[in-house]
Amino acid sequence: MPPDPPARPTILIIDDEPTMLRLLIDALEPAGFNVLVALQGEMALVLLEQVTPDVILLDALMPGIDGFETCQRLKRRPGLALVPVIFMTGLTDTESVVCGLQAGGVDYVTKPVVPGELIARIRVHLANAQLTRSAQRAMDASGRFLLVADAKGHLRWSTHQAARLLGNIAPGAELPAEARSWLAARLAQPQEIPGNIIIAVPVPEAPSRRVEFALIGQMAENEFLLRIVEQDTDHDLDRLQARVKLTRRETEVLLWLARGKSNRDIAQILNVSYRTVNKHLEQMYPKLGVETRTSAVAIAIRALEGS
Repeated sequence: MPPDPPARPTILIIDDEPTMLRLLIDALEPAGFNVLVALQGEMALVLLEQVTPDVILLDALMPGIDGFETCQRLKRRPGLALVPVIFMTGLTDTESVVCGLQAGGVDYVTKPVVPGELIARIRVHLANAQLTRSAQRAMDASGRFLLVADAKGHLRWSTHQAARLLGNIAPGAELPAEARSWLAARLAQPQEIPGNIIIAVPVPEAPSRRVEFALIGQMAENEFLLRIVEQDTDHDLDRLQARVKLTRRETEVLLWLARGKSNRDIAQILNVSYRTVNKHLEQMYPKLGVETRTSAVAIAIRALEGS
């Protein structure tokens, strides 16, 4: 049996000019594309709740919400974050071009559109998007809890695991308020806020379970990679104490060490003095048979991963 033919990519055109629509449809369909049409931004956003196209061709100037706002809105939806948006407009000034790119567009073509050139650009962006999706699927398959957000905390994309975890604490297309505030502070004052700081957000109806956010790095302009980890403090504490010969308080200190907290952070979390935390560390190391903080953390991580 011969293999199935490759699927035809779907192009969504968002434009209200009949002449432009006819030109694009006549060029794109013979070139091997399925074509969908929306005459306004609002219409497109409704359509995009049901369909995910491979590429979006977007007019910058339309009745109702303009193309720039339309792009911003659709890019806030994680399922559309990787879909390339190519702006089409008669505006050629630098400010308009910059607005289109800042709104989330990947390219900007001026009218009158040259069909052959536009098709070539579409094919390039299709290939780039496919590589990006392949990388995301690889991260999904590896079980990674990763996401990308912009400086305001709006999600650009996430692995399926991260999306499920995030959906439990912050339904919608943005980070929880605590994480947004931390990310903004980190970006505004990189010298003041440590790059490895972790923000813990309580999971509703389960006080001992927490979701921690960590900034991994910057992927591109206004795109920041974050890792999120779900933790159940009570469960982890019981599991760790069953494997190390420490008092309950010493085990708590060791658990927070393993989670990357400083001595001062641990003192605040446990509501004890900084000196008390240091005293627990002094007593803990001989019991564990180690001399350094790093060695103690390694023991804790092995114990927690061993079940």
